[in-house]
Amino acid sequence: MASSTHFSLTFKPSPSPLFSNFSRTRFTPFTTARPIGSPSKILASQTGFFTRLGRLIKEKAKSDVEKIFSGFSKTRDNLSVIDELLLYWNLAETDRVLDELEEALLVSDFGPRITIKIVESLREDILSGKLKSGSEIKDALKKSVLDLLTAKGSKTELQLGFRKPAVIMIVGVNGGGKTTSLGKLAYRLKNEGANILIAAGDTFRAAASDQLGIWAERTGCEIVVAEKGNSKASSVLSQAVKRGKDEGFDVVLCDTSGRLHTNYSLMEELIACKKAVGKVIRGAPNEILLVLDGNTGLNMLPQAREFNEVVGITGFILTKLDGSARGGCVVSVVDELGIPVKFVGVGEGVEDLQPFDAEEFVNAIFS
Repeated sequence: MASSTHFSLTFKPSPSPLFSNFSRTRFTPFTTARPIGSPSKILASQTGFFTRLGRLIKEKAKSDVEKIFSGFSKTRDNLSVIDELLLYWNLAETDRVLDELEEALLVSDFGPRITIKIVESLREDILSGKLKSGSEIKDALKKSVLDLLTAKGSKTELQLGFRKPAVIMIVGVNGGGKTTSLGKLAYRLKNEGANILIAAGDTFRAAASDQLGIWAERTGCEIVVAEKGNSKASSVLSQAVKRGKDEGFDVVLCDTSGRLHTNYSLMEELIACKKAVGKVIRGAPNEILLVLDGNTGLNMLPQAREFNEVVGITGFILTKLDGSARGGCVVSVVDELGIPVKFVGVGEGVEDLQPFDAEEFVNAIFS
């Protein structure tokens, strides 16, 4: 008879000195107090917790404006030519100025459709006399980009539902920064007071569980891993969510194997993972976040479309934007798919996964 898959809940030792200042709250099995009261009061309490958690994360983002500003420096350098163009702007040079502005937007990966839409709107307002100075044109440009982001991607806060544990699945292609993003997200949520359980669902890459184990140690979180190398990812995630539910965790973060969006069998596995989680908690996962490498620019769009068609993406994490001059892809992916950006990676540090704020993003690239 085939043996069943075994799982273990790994308790990591104290963190390395580099992370010695992290919160070290421990969560041990069967010690979490059970909520007492009517179901309606319990759900109201849990809803309030997730609402406060979302608000704290957004407030923290507002205080970290400098990280966003410095993280988009390369894109800002690309777009700095716009200030030079508009400094001595006059009506007679409208066509030349707008042509060069169009080129600057395209180079920063805003994409042809969005770029033409923005430029033609500016042209119309200039010729009609609504915009009469370089500063007015720049303000209108910033407003156009902000409107594109907020019209289709306004729900940038994590939508964690009303029942604990909230379940977040992290998906993406190989090399996009998926596991690292999960670790940084665990750190951010833990620092805001959430009890986090990590599920090591990347069962294909040999070092994935070890890498995630290091993040669990650094952030003071617990982690569920498969004891056998041939375990199915869906089984690992199911077991983790069951444990999270039984032991009263606030959030279960589920890692998955990196996969090419063109590999049908691996994409099918994501469907199995989603279904497995949903069988444990109705309506889960609350969020399915797709990690996209900012260095790929507009090439991320086919990935995003395919993942969305297969599992229904609820938000994006755009990584490595600090090393890219193609920050316009943020606008492109939101406008193309109508899915909000939830977080952006703007550095190597553990705090450099920043909640996305559309207004601060626009100010950072058009300083």
